[in-house]
Parts: sequence; structure tokens; C-alpha cells
Amino acid sequence: MNPFLEKAKELFPYTQAMRRDFHMHPELGYNEIRTGGIVAKELEALGIEVTKGVGKTGVVGYLEGSKPGPTILLRFDMDALPITEDTGAEYTSQNPGVMHACGHDGHTAIGLTVAKILNEQKDQLAGNIKFCFQPSEEGTNGEEVGGALMMMRDGVLEGPKVEKTLSLHLWNDRPLGWIHAAEGPVMAGADLFNIKITGKGGHGAAPETTIDPIVCAAQMVTAIQSIVARNIEPLKPAVISVTTIHSGTAFNIIPQTAELGGTIRTFEPEIRKKVHERLEAVVRSTATAMGCEAEIMIKQITAPVINNNEVAESVYATAHALFPQTAIENSQYLTMGAEDMGWMQEKVDGCYFFIGSANAEKNLNYNHHHPKFDFDESALINGVALMASAAADLLKSK
Repeated sequence: MNPFLEKAKELFPYTQAMRRDFHMHPELGYNEIRTGGIVAKELEALGIEVTKGVGKTGVVGYLEGSKPGPTILLRFDMDALPITEDTGAEYTSQNPGVMHACGHDGHTAIGLTVAKILNEQKDQLAGNIKFCFQPSEEGTNGEEVGGALMMMRDGVLEGPKVEKTLSLHLWNDRPLGWIHAAEGPVMAGADLFNIKITGKGGHGAAPETTIDPIVCAAQMVTAIQSIVARNIEPLKPAVISVTTIHSGTAFNIIPQTAELGGTIRTFEPEIRKKVHERLEAVVRSTATAMGCEAEIMIKQITAPVINNNEVAESVYATAHALFPQTAIENSQYLTMGAEDMGWMQEKVDGCYFFIGSANAEKNLNYNHHHPKFDFDESALINGVALMASAAADLLKSK
């Protein structure tokens, strides 16, 4: 058996215990005080140099290999979601209204276990490793930017300069045993938009004296659906979703304003630009046609995640060596889900890979962000083994 896989299996009770502890005590973005404290304590116990408060609540561990070489960064996200858990698991969330519904509890536990393994291997490492435990991947949570950009602003890619990155996601869209590591685009870039429509309020019984912003908003939502359908090439992925509508205070009042909000997902800069142009044009022309005024704000939240060819090929080769009986995928696999690891991979060559974690027989196949989301914990072993081995392979002596 491969020594990394053997070690991952040996340490599974630790990984599982850490995962379940994090799951029971989930924390939203930039509130990962308990989680970050445990991470720092575990890394310090290994003798790894720890820096706290990177990107507000992020933690960075620095492991120096015995031989000179590049510095690589391994990213693990820590934050949970504002969801009420409905799994019935023995380790269910003890924090009402907050839940690890995306697998970040598993990612953090994987990161700590990988740190244990690579710390034991440091005499064989030709280079250095930064263990990056990131806050607020799920969004900005009231701050200007999300966790990746916040950590980058605090210099996580410098001192020493990071030359390659690795990151992973436990993936309930695919079954346990599935692994994907491929070059090129993987996850979409995300923008949020907010539209404020201003009309003329009045009595619901006298609509002719008003300019109804709700009617305008309804027309606008319908018109927005035509952008991808009629302005974007069918073979070029793009999504626009209106996800919030707010207006009105009473049954007999036509309000003065209405607000729409939503998200845009794209991979290519030119497609993103086209969608933005058409969205602004549709919003303004619809508002004009309905006698309203409209303001629109579009903000980029994440860049697309695009894997570097060389790093992805290395991870793919490592996965084959670890799991020779498994069909490791390296064909294009796109998801319109977004990940702020894209910001780091804009600056540094990296590979973001997926570890299948669903098990339908155990009813562990709910989608990410669902109140019943949970995964087969055996996937933790695969994640630990591949991340540790892939990092070691990138730092092999030449």
C-alpha cells in the first residue's frame, strides 16, 4: 500500500474526530474564532510556525523542508453556512441556524491531518509548505471582500513567495471513490448584482395614479432570462439568476421602489463582459418602457478557478499512483458553482481537485447547501492521502 494512503487510513480516527467536532460547532465567515483557535493549537503542537489573524480569522502554518526548493500553499476553507441542519446525525450542529452544509468541516480536518503527515516527512521535502486555513469562502459576510482576497491582502502569497497552490473540495455531486484533477477551467467566476427600481407609489385601488415598480420588476425578471438564451453562444457557459425580490409594505399600497438581486456565473472574460452589457441594457430599457428609473450595481465576488496544466498533470499522476484501481478523471468537468480560490490561482499556478463523497446507500447524497447535506467520511481518507502525496510530489528533490 502507498505510504501516504496507509498513513491517511491510520490517522482516520483523528480526522473523523476533528471533522465531527467542527461540524458540531460551525461558525460563519469571519467568525471562525473557535475553529481557527483549534487549528492553531493543533499546528503549534506539531512544532509548525503559526500566524494567526491572517485575513481577520485565517490561520497560516509554515513548514520548512530540510532541502531548498519552492514554497507551495495548501488551502483549506473553514466557514459554515446560515442553514438550520436537518440531518439527525449524532454530531449535528449545536449552533442554531448555522451548519457545515458544504463540507468545509471535512476540508479543515483534512488540512490538519495532512499537516501531521507532511511534518513527519519534512526531512524529505525540497521546499516549504504554507498550510492556509481560510475564513469566509462562502461570501464576504458583510465585509468588502471574501476570505481568499482578505488573506492575500495580508500577504499570504508572500514571505516567502508562493509558487504553486493546491486545494480540494469534497464533492457530493459524485460518489465515493471518484476523483477529478484536470487542467483548464473548473469552477465559474461569480458576480452579484443589485437593481433598484423607482416608480411612483400610491393607493392600490388607484393604480392609474401610480407608476408601479413591482410590475416593472416582473417584466425585468422575464426580460433578464433572454440574455443567456439569446445573446450568449450555446456552447459558452453562462448563468444569470434573480434570487431576491424586495418591495412593498401593505396589501393596499403600491410601493415607491422595488429591488432585485442575483448572481452571474461565467468562465470567460469576454462572456462576462457581454452579460454585463446586456444586463445593464435590459434593465435600463425595461425601466424606461415602464416609466420607472433604475440603478444597477454589479460586483465581482470571485474569479473563475482555472487549473494550471503542469500542476494538474502532477496531481493527476499522483492520484493514479495512489489509487491504481480507480478511474481518475482528467477530462473537462465544469461546475457553475464558484470558489474564491480563483483569486489565488489568478496569481499563482495551482490545481483545484475534487474528491467524490456521496453514498446513496447510506442516504449521504444530498446536494451541497442542503439542510440534510452530509458525506461519507471515508472520503476524508482519500482527500488526506491525495493532498499530502500531491504536495510531497511537487517538492521532490530533482
